This record gives sequence, structure tokens and C-alpha cells, in this order.
Amino acid sequence: MRSPILDHADAVWRGAATPREVPLRDLRSRGVQEVAEGVVMWPAFGNVYGIRGDGGLALFDTGNVVDAPNLHAAVRAWSDEPVRYAVFSHGHFDHVAGMELFDADEGPRPAVIAHENVAARFTRYARTAGYNTVINQRQFGFSRLTWPTAYRQPDLVYRDRMSVSLGDVTFELRHSRGETDDATWAFLPERGVLLTGDLFVWVTPNAGNPQKTQRYPDEWAVALRAMAALEAEVLLPGHGLPITGADRVRRALIDTADYLDSLVEQTLELMNAGARLDEILHTVRPPEALAARPYLQPHYDEPEFVVHNIWRLYGGWHDGNPAHLKPAPDGVLATALADLAGGAPVLAARAATAAADGDLRLACQLAELAMQADPLDHKVHEIRARVYTLRVQQEASTMSRGLYTWAAAESRSITAGKDLLDVYQEIAGGRMWWVPPPSAQDA
Repeated sequence: MRSPILDHADAVWRGAATPREVPLRDLRSRGVQEVAEGVVMWPAFGNVYGIRGDGGLALFDTGNVVDAPNLHAAVRAWSDEPVRYAVFSHGHFDHVAGMELFDADEGPRPAVIAHENVAARFTRYARTAGYNTVINQRQFGFSRLTWPTAYRQPDLVYRDRMSVSLGDVTFELRHSRGETDDATWAFLPERGVLLTGDLFVWVTPNAGNPQKTQRYPDEWAVALRAMAALEAEVLLPGHGLPITGADRVRRALIDTADYLDSLVEQTLELMNAGARLDEILHTVRPPEALAARPYLQPHYDEPEFVVHNIWRLYGGWHDGNPAHLKPAPDGVLATALADLAGGAPVLAARAATAAADGDLRLACQLAELAMQADPLDHKVHEIRARVYTLRVQQEASTMSRGLYTWAAAESRSITAGKDLLDVYQEIAGGRMWWVPPPSAQDA
């Protein structure tokens, strides 16, 4: 019987449903589901795949720590054979945190395979645990998150390529830099199955991410074209739904590569002409036809953020504006501008006017200056909270919504005397406290 996951995947590809309409929680409640011969999927926030061969089982990614018990139970309901290998597609926490219960199974402990840079990532994570706690609270509103400092280390590492076998199933592992510098993708030639990790995730490639380390869009596109040349029949992504059929798989991979290549080439052309980052950010756009694809929507990252990373990769951190090379502290500049304008409340009022006119980019800049000029003024904070809340309503990507929600919550928590993370959840849920609720008669 065909897997419900594959039925949903087909509907999304055809445009009969959107990715957000897929009931992933319900699908997970059914356990793992077969998505190719001898290959099952656990559709979590970070997907997990189980592969069965003559020589036992392998996992491709292991999910997050919250789902780990349910993942283990689901895999064990499918098969009680020993897990010989677990491949980490990269070191992000939502892909590597589910090994503990599999390690505790009877018999030899599974061998974790990863690119050699994964261990260096884990070391960096331990050194920046506080920062990662803060940015994940800011981006997702996690109230109880404490970033871990200890990780399941790989048993086997490789540099460029590696092959392992489960008897009748071969894992051809390949490295590429893309979203990360430690990415692994895999091809199972006997099954025609491609496992992409986060090199394909059903949204705009996560090649920008304003709070994270460098991304590599050029090499990412090269990897996608190498995958496309394999003519796989099934693509199993790090996030999102499978893609079945060689033509569909190739189209998704080539479209994503073309999307990235276009952003890189446009950015480099302007950089080579001497343009500043500001001009480039407001000029470069992805091709319209590609931007319309259901698997290239900016629901997580955005092309504007990708341009930032391309600039950083090729041009460093200076944006071309000489005043930004060694600027005055933000608060000093904000105070000077507030003095010129007639005070921080005047700047805040102008921010409110810009918001009313629909220019939320300008409104946010002015509201931020007003708050920096007078961080104790509750009226300024109220305007800042409202401006950023309106911005949240306008944004589509998780990254933008998270950062703007945090900014709104900072100010709203001051004016309302509430916990910042509690306010964050209210704003993320769509609450606009200054708008009266509809009356029973209106309803």
C-alpha cells in the first residue's frame, strides 16, 4: 500500500496542497512510513530515514532530543534488527540528537559516520552555548532552551567521499559545503534513492541566515548539479516531503542550483562594478519563474539574506559605506539624530507615521533610533513594540518573524511589565494589544 506521506508529497508537488497543510504530527503518530524499497521516513522537524539491508539497519540523521523516544519506538516497531550505522548529514542539533536510545540497544553500539568538520562544529557549539541559546530563543521563542555543550561524537569520519555497505545496499557518501561546511549527502545506487540532508529542504535555501556562520552558495549549487546527474528516482530531503520520479527530482535540484547561481552572479556583477552592499541588497532578486516554485518559497530564509552572505563570502564585513567602517556607538548616533529632530518622542512619532504609510522598513529604523536615544521612555517603547509587531504580520520567513517578534517583545515587556518570552508568544500568535477585540455583535 502506498504511503500517506507519498500521497501528500504528490499533492504538494502538483499544487493541490501547500507544505503547511501537510499534517506532519498526524503522520508521525503513524510511525515510520516506507518511502522507497527498504527505506522508511520519520517526518520530524528534521527528517530521519531508516534503511534496511541484508546486513542490518542504518539511519540517515537522528532527529532532535525531544522526539528521540518516539523515534526510537517507531523504528523499533518497524524492525528489531541492529542499527549498524547512523549518518549525520551535518552537525545541526535537530539532526544529531537522537542516538542515545539506539546506543543503549543490546549488541554493538552503532557507528556514527560524519564529515570530519562535524567534530569541529561541536567544539564551536560548546564554546558558544550562551550565544546559541539566545539566538534560538530570539528566532523561535524557545523559553526553556539551554544549548547543549556535549554531543554524540562520530566514530568514523571522512573528508571527500566514503562508501559503506549493508550487504545489498551501498551508501555512497559525499561531502559538500552548502548550508554548512560539514554537509554529507548520500546516494543508494541499488535503490535509486538520494538523501540530501539540508542541501534540499523545500524552501529557499538556508544560505543567508543572519545569526549564523558563513554559508557557501556556489559550492551548494555545484553539489545540487552533481546530485541531479545521478538521475535518482526518489529524493529524501532534510526537511519537508519526498520527491518521487526522476524528472521531478532533477527539476527540483536544477531549479535550486539555478536560483543560487543567479543570486551569486547578480551580486558579484554589482560588486565588481563597485556597488555598495546597500545598493546590492535593494537590487538583486531571484528569477521570477524560480521564485514561484513551491519548493523555493522564502518561508525560512530569504534571498535578501543570501545576498548578505555572498557579500561576506567574497567581500568581507565592510559594506562599502566609509561611515560604517569605524562608526560612533549606536546610542551616540541615535541621540544626535534625536536632538536634531526635537527628541526621541519625535523620532518615534515619525516611525508611527511611516508605519501608517506602509513603510515598515523606515518605521523600524526610526523606532530603533528613538529607543536607543531614550531607552527609558515607555511611550517610545510602546511605539517600537507596535511597529515591530506590525512588521511581524508582514513577514513570511521564520528568521524575519523571529527577530522582529523578539524586538517587539523587548519593548512590550517593558511597557506591560510582563516576562519577555511570555510576550513573545503572544505576539507570535498574532496579538495586537492596541486593537480592540471584535464585539459579540460584530462576530
